[in-house]
Amino acid sequence: MADAAAPLLEVDGIETCYGQSQVLFGLSLSIRPGEMVSLMGRNGMGKTTTIRSIMGLTPAREGAIRFLGHEVRRLASYRIAQLGIGLVPEGRQIFPNLTVRENLVAASGNRLGLSDPWTLDRIHALFPRLAERGGNMGNLLSGGEQQMLAIGRALMTNPRLLILDEATEGLAPLIREEIWNCLSMLKARGQSVLVIDKNVAHLARICDRHFIIERGRTVWSGTSEQLVAEPDLQHRYLGI
Repeated sequence: MADAAAPLLEVDGIETCYGQSQVLFGLSLSIRPGEMVSLMGRNGMGKTTTIRSIMGLTPAREGAIRFLGHEVRRLASYRIAQLGIGLVPEGRQIFPNLTVRENLVAASGNRLGLSDPWTLDRIHALFPRLAERGGNMGNLLSGGEQQMLAIGRALMTNPRLLILDEATEGLAPLIREEIWNCLSMLKARGQSVLVIDKNVAHLARICDRHFIIERGRTVWSGTSEQLVAEPDLQHRYLGI
């Protein structure tokens, strides 16, 4: 983590609505280059809406979203992705009528000109099951395999920032461990990551900083040490 680095992503006071129903009320967070940051909160507090706002899928009506110092709040989703944000969405949303290999290469690219980009071989080394299932259609994979595929597909875009919405939700314990090991490896590589998950113990182990939201507002932010040291905080906002 680069302590004094300017933010890679800066979300400043955004307000987002679905029709007349407002979900986010001045929410703010930031990620510096090389950081792994978590976004936590109870169900229905606005975590996925925050991700959708960042990606331009549900545009924020007010506030600022800056990526690499450039305002992106009014950009189309595909333009935001092309700037270097890879999304692993809630529910995985892989292409069911494409093979595993086709899912991986469909949006692959190295627009940033990285010297050591993600390739099929590297994804297969990260998730050997995807190599074994290469010719299988996406809808024939287990939930855990689909999550691996969703992560691999996002990495194949060689993003500056990787976002995971509900990284391990609904997965078997062994698959969860494989996903956490993957995130630890990405952190060691210096990949910037924003992750949503409910496992505070794992998040505290691998993340540099944490943001907790309640009813569409940022109510707490701090380091892993501070998070672990405040069990009352976890009970009040996370139900733990």
